[in-house]
Amino acid sequence: MKYVIVGNSAAAIGAVEGIRKVDKDSPITLISDEPYHTYSRPLISYYLAGKVSQEKMYYRNEDFYQVNKVETILGVKAEGLDAAEKVVTLLNGQKVGYDKLLIATGGKPFVPPNLILQKSGMYSFIKLDDVKEIEKIAKSGSKTVIIGAGLIGLKAAEGLAKLGVDITVVELANRVLSAILDEEAAAFVQDNLEEHGIKFELNTTADKILGEDKVSGVVLQNGKELECDFLIVAIGVVPNTDLVKGSEVKLNRGIVVDEHMETNVPGVYAAGDVSEGYDTIYKQQRVLPILPNAYRQGENAGKNMAGAESVYAGGFAMNSIGFFDYPMITAGIIKPEGDEFESLVQSDPACKSYKKIVLRQDVIVGFIYLNKVDRAGIITGLISDQVNVSTFKQALLEDDFGYIDFPVEERKVRMLKGGRSA
Repeated sequence: MKYVIVGNSAAAIGAVEGIRKVDKDSPITLISDEPYHTYSRPLISYYLAGKVSQEKMYYRNEDFYQVNKVETILGVKAEGLDAAEKVVTLLNGQKVGYDKLLIATGGKPFVPPNLILQKSGMYSFIKLDDVKEIEKIAKSGSKTVIIGAGLIGLKAAEGLAKLGVDITVVELANRVLSAILDEEAAAFVQDNLEEHGIKFELNTTADKILGEDKVSGVVLQNGKELECDFLIVAIGVVPNTDLVKGSEVKLNRGIVVDEHMETNVPGVYAAGDVSEGYDTIYKQQRVLPILPNAYRQGENAGKNMAGAESVYAGGFAMNSIGFFDYPMITAGIIKPEGDEFESLVQSDPACKSYKKIVLRQDVIVGFIYLNKVDRAGIITGLISDQVNVSTFKQALLEDDFGYIDFPVEERKVRMLKGGRSA
């Protein structure tokens, strides 16, 4: 059996470890267009700010590939798939055959036509190479415009602020982090970011990029003109399905897979941000672009590739992040629409804290926790286990909420078994 994995982040590493739990010796070839040892992409903003070294970003020990008997082909892009012949073609012309293939190519930046990265001084903020280019010109007093106030754009802003860069973030929505925060929570976060010198232009986006060969500024749709020494496009990320376009592999927004992470083409699997997994809250296949989910999908794929029976039971979107030591955890549905939903809210401007829990038929389907996040893990567990909270929902927002508030039988299950029985 010959395994080939295209990708080198969480899903790919999960697959290597999943394979090796079942098959200790068959050859594994891992292909990545990046030349680096596997690293944690969420840490690139900390690298930019000088808080971590490149070595501290590594997702696994430096001997990971050797220990797991993995042959690596790094710094070379996989550009074609012939599923009939079971061959992956690389950009350098090399052809790599496989018996089982995992596509773990993750996401790629969404860039509108008017913001194509053609001029000098225009960057994405997805990979380590992006940050290495940005750090060459990100000096104290330099100016940047960041297009996009999502997680990537704001993490870029945080890293650059620590370097003394003058930053303006431009966002088409009416608030920052519009995918994971409601208006009230977003206002708290924006206030915190503005306290650190970051400026915002909301309800607008870039209309025109100024400069001949090098970026010199941006004209916004609202008519304002912003000068900048460099521009970061961080509007969003889409599944990187380039490898399978034109092949027999079925695509929706991401690569369509079954509960074993196998595509419609036998022997071809997909995992991580490039694939669609089952969302237990929305009860449908969706792209779930979070690192723990990518690892679990990859591990399940690896086990199945090696002949074991492993089912990916699903997950839901959750983000645990912070800006300038202001923590937040959000998950699931945060702006419900419809009479079947109920929202519980506790807002404390003096402490800059905010809690919101969204229920559907007395089952938690989403939450936002800002600043005070101590009990978020319990809420996450209630979502995962789809527990009916009708008998204790009045206690959910209390600062001391805990197992003591659960019904006796539910409390016994969680305290004695560490979770709710299936």
